[in-house]
Amino acid sequence: MRERLLGALQRDALPASLLLTGARGIGKQRLALWLAQAALCERRAEAPCGACRSCRFARELTHPDLHWFFPRPRLKDSDPSVGEVQADYADATADRVKARGLYAPPSGAEGIYVAAVRALVQLASVSPAIGRRKVFVVGDAERMVPQEGSDAAANAFLKLLEEPPADTVIVLTSSEPGALLPTIRSRVVCVRVAPLTDTEMRAFADDEVVAGAIGKVSADRLEAAGGAPGALVAGAEQDGPRHEARRLLETVTAGTRADRMRFAFSRGAAGARGAFSDMLDELTVALHDLAREASGRPGEPAPDPATALGASRAVAAVEQAKVRAEGNVSPQLVTAWLLGELTGALR
Repeated sequence: MRERLLGALQRDALPASLLLTGARGIGKQRLALWLAQAALCERRAEAPCGACRSCRFARELTHPDLHWFFPRPRLKDSDPSVGEVQADYADATADRVKARGLYAPPSGAEGIYVAAVRALVQLASVSPAIGRRKVFVVGDAERMVPQEGSDAAANAFLKLLEEPPADTVIVLTSSEPGALLPTIRSRVVCVRVAPLTDTEMRAFADDEVVAGAIGKVSADRLEAAGGAPGALVAGAEQDGPRHEARRLLETVTAGTRADRMRFAFSRGAAGARGAFSDMLDELTVALHDLAREASGRPGEPAPDPATALGASRAVAAVEQAKVRAEGNVSPQLVTAWLLGELTGALR
């Protein structure tokens, strides 16, 4: 994948607006940041050379022409300035650098809010500080949170994706491209990022920094990660939401109506963001897995088209639940509605 992107960059054929998709935790943002380093490298024939000033700055995530946006808690100021947004992201990025890039996935309480989108659009209108171009990386782009009164920012972002300045490259990443607005997907070139091989995963787990952070990784844990190094880093933090997502599916496929009502009431009456949103994220992953298994592969059980179609419909319902969870709603009500939709799709 790196060779493909680097070749396009060196031929000046790299799309100005890209969307990297693939399973959660396989390293899409890391790939996007590597591509940013290559785009900013001062020695184009060897990009990224790793030795020039731009490469060093980009590697340390301090390059003034590299802007990385990802889900963050909402700032307390209801209308933060571009400078305040930049300061918040600078602190968050410094924390990720300090952790050597080994960070857990964002919680359900975090998002890319309208203030961040406004900052991105404004920064895109400014000339590069030290290089030929500027690069914007937007990680977990499906977490862009629509807010009342944000139409101007949303339209400006769409315009930027459609016609970015000649000196600008925009790279979005998403594990759930179906959750992105169609108006965004239609303005970017989508590139699918494959999971890492078993050899690459073992090399990642055996890296001195990684091993020091997450400990020794068993063969079973490595296999369960499914080619996604981020799954190893997330570790136990995702076990709770993943377990709850599986419980929900079991309640849908094997439980009674009373079981479904009990599960819905167990979600609590307030606070839809946070752990509840994390569960919905894990539910999307589980349904995608179910759809792939039901589609069948050579040497595997015969395909089950009805289950595959039902799982696809269920994913759409989960995405609607995520949108509802963005507001001040009751997790109980969202869960009750979702259980009804999934029951209709999967039973």
